[in-house]
Amino acid sequence: SRLGHFIASHPVFFASAPVLISILLGASFSRYQVEESVEHLLAPQHSLAKIERNLVNSLFPVNRSKHRLYSDLQTPGRYGRVIVTSFQKANMLDQHHTDLILKLHAAVTRIQVPRPGFNYTFAHICILNNDKTCIVDDIVHVLEELKNARATNRTNFAITYPITHLKDGRAVYNGHQLGGVTVHSKDRVKSAEAVQLTYYLQSINTLNDMVAERWESSFCDTVRLFQKSNSKVKMYPYTSSSLREDFQKTSRVSERYLVTSLILVVTMAILCCSMQDCVRSKPWLGLLGLVTISLATLTAAGIINLTGGKYNSTFLGVPFIMLGHGLYGTFEMLSSWRKTREDQHVKERTAAVYADSMLSFSLTTAMYLVTFGIGASPFTNIEAARIFCCNSCIAIFFNYLYVLSFYGSSLVFTGYIENNYQHSIFCRKVPKPEVLQEKPAWYRFLLTARFSEDTTDAEEANTYESHLLVCFLKRYYCDWITNTYVKPFVVLFYLIYISFALMGYLQVSEGSDLSNIVATATQTIEYTTAQQKYFSNYSPVIGFYIYESIEYWNTSVQEDVLEYTKGFVRISWFESYLNYLRKLNVSTGLPKKNFTDMLRNSFLKAPQFSHFQEDIIFSKKYNDEVDVVASRMFLVAKTMETNREELYDLLETLRRLSVTSKVKFIVFNPSFVYMDRYASSLGAPLHNSCISALFLLFFSAFLVADSLINVWITLTVVSVEFGVIGFMTLWKVELDCISVLCLIYGINYTIDNCAPLLSTFVLGKDFTRTKWVKNALEVHGVAILQSYLCYIVGLIPLAAVPSNLTCTLFRCLFLIAFVTFFHCFAILPVILTFLPPSKKKRKEKKNPENREEIECVEMVDIDSTRVVDQITTV
Repeated sequence: SRLGHFIASHPVFFASAPVLISILLGASFSRYQVEESVEHLLAPQHSLAKIERNLVNSLFPVNRSKHRLYSDLQTPGRYGRVIVTSFQKANMLDQHHTDLILKLHAAVTRIQVPRPGFNYTFAHICILNNDKTCIVDDIVHVLEELKNARATNRTNFAITYPITHLKDGRAVYNGHQLGGVTVHSKDRVKSAEAVQLTYYLQSINTLNDMVAERWESSFCDTVRLFQKSNSKVKMYPYTSSSLREDFQKTSRVSERYLVTSLILVVTMAILCCSMQDCVRSKPWLGLLGLVTISLATLTAAGIINLTGGKYNSTFLGVPFIMLGHGLYGTFEMLSSWRKTREDQHVKERTAAVYADSMLSFSLTTAMYLVTFGIGASPFTNIEAARIFCCNSCIAIFFNYLYVLSFYGSSLVFTGYIENNYQHSIFCRKVPKPEVLQEKPAWYRFLLTARFSEDTTDAEEANTYESHLLVCFLKRYYCDWITNTYVKPFVVLFYLIYISFALMGYLQVSEGSDLSNIVATATQTIEYTTAQQKYFSNYSPVIGFYIYESIEYWNTSVQEDVLEYTKGFVRISWFESYLNYLRKLNVSTGLPKKNFTDMLRNSFLKAPQFSHFQEDIIFSKKYNDEVDVVASRMFLVAKTMETNREELYDLLETLRRLSVTSKVKFIVFNPSFVYMDRYASSLGAPLHNSCISALFLLFFSAFLVADSLINVWITLTVVSVEFGVIGFMTLWKVELDCISVLCLIYGINYTIDNCAPLLSTFVLGKDFTRTKWVKNALEVHGVAILQSYLCYIVGLIPLAAVPSNLTCTLFRCLFLIAFVTFFHCFAILPVILTFLPPSKKKRKEKKNPENREEIECVEMVDIDSTRVVDQITTV
């Protein structure tokens, strides 16, 4: 109350200070930086996969992996990929399509990147072989040999799947280069509906990386140009930059939809604050409420930018979080203003508003800060979630300060306008009714107002009932929802709600697919769809790395290694290598020294094993012995790559095996960086936020007037979150980074809207439950309904944004708003009428001197606060 009185005494300062702070801090956002690394944002920060990658890179750097570029062995680096398929499901291995693919390959290798004084081609930036030639996918060599075989009429050349043999005797894996394969007997390929080509680039320094990035852009342009000249085939280009560009594209494609959303919210906020009485109408407060939220968001953005933070597309959700919390606070203040006496001074009315509404708003803001603060802590392992929570915390904190100061000052200014009987929009003095009678009808309509001196006390108490929403709740809805015949249908509807929520909850799936966070109709979506359609027969290539010196000549060790990889397709020379060693050892029975000499002189010089030198690391000892320090092979599982849970289970199985095995080994694939500990990392922010919310509710139970309030709030939050998760799953939304952040927000949004209703009901005494349910809806229902309408119209344009990220955002936020609204206006008003607390009238001993005063208070309606106050004073 004192704070409200103080702000009302200095409205100019408290109105101008937030604007100046926002301008000063928000100005820095004009030069914001964009986060370039998607891995930094979405991959778990602390994971075993990153440690394994560092170990793999130290043992087998990329420049040693000449012929082992299976599915980006250790690091994606720079590359360009293209999937070539046909609209008519034609065979990509027939003569026409083979020649077409080889022409595309020739066009790609001729791409030039102009730089001052030099034009770079693929030959200048490719990864080189031992003979200083560019390494290309083995499928190119297969197609070239197929073309030569047709040219010489050789019929003995056959392609097998998933491993085929080249003319020089090398066995090459083509499971990720040939897609939609139909085979004859003995794995001979009959036809293939798709072919994938990959071009790996060097990025060893800044200049090289810049050239490679421009080459990737030219690569996509070349593929599109080739597509136009060959309309019967469909090509899907993809580069190492595609995911980052398509992730950032969400912000660009969302701009006009966000502007539309802003216009709709402004319009709805103005309408919600307007009424027929031109003096008591407050349209400017609806607009200024949005200005308050905008100033807080701008301030937070400026602080994040000044502290070195970088922008990413997940920040699109911050304004909607601010919208839900900020608008309810402003509408609650406006609702409290309607309950004040008009004959009071503006300062007294403002003090009463702050005393009535700011306590609950402060508590809900504290809950936001606690839940999002835990999400912003180092306990959160996913950087995108941590930065989002940090930004939300700062924005909510400043929104609270700006509501107290800027919006409170705006309320003071509009209060003076109202007390002076000035028009709420044009600020012009409204003439007396007798003067208006002489004016035209349209003039009388625009300047309709009720003067206090012309109304009785009872009429003045109902001055604001001309507001549409107030009238709707008080005269119609409150009586309808508490009707005895309506309650059974509401309970039945709630049981149906729980049933469907449970059905969805049992089907919750964790989404680690990165295509869920990019814009639609992009290279990433098109390429990922084609890859899952044609190349999902086998898992990504998994590197199997033995990082200790083992007794390779020992038969039992060889059998152990082959046993660990049993069930996988081995696509390297490792098995041949072990068989060769076994043959040497069995046939000669040599000791270790003679064995290693034979290994060095015989095996390493064998032409069929020439490329395997890249897969083993030798070290020479002082006595000229050769020891194998580390080795590797590559495995492919017969699994569905589209099934992320199956791939995650495969990773966990191999991890457990590496811990219990006799041979020390690790497994790695670049996709493991995103998948490793993703489930625990994803759920950690939500888990910690729920615990912190329950912790805060438990301890605040000792501070509030009745601990039953916190019990009801907890049950309501559980019911809402359970329903949101269930219906979210039924709406095909996976539990990913965006949906988890929305669920954290859902906890606070529910408390925001339900806590005032529940506290008013629980603390009410002397009347029936039904009476207090009606009273709670009349007091707080208007603010809830106003904020809900503004929130929904703001979300609607988000549904049309062509982006998977915003689609997830819209569905989660819409469900949160709808389910919370359903609880506030249907479930709680019905359930509270027949569940505790009891509202029986308490019998108290009354002294003779105050008996008459108490009887007077009981006779007066609970809404007529002014009459009660006068009687008490008398």
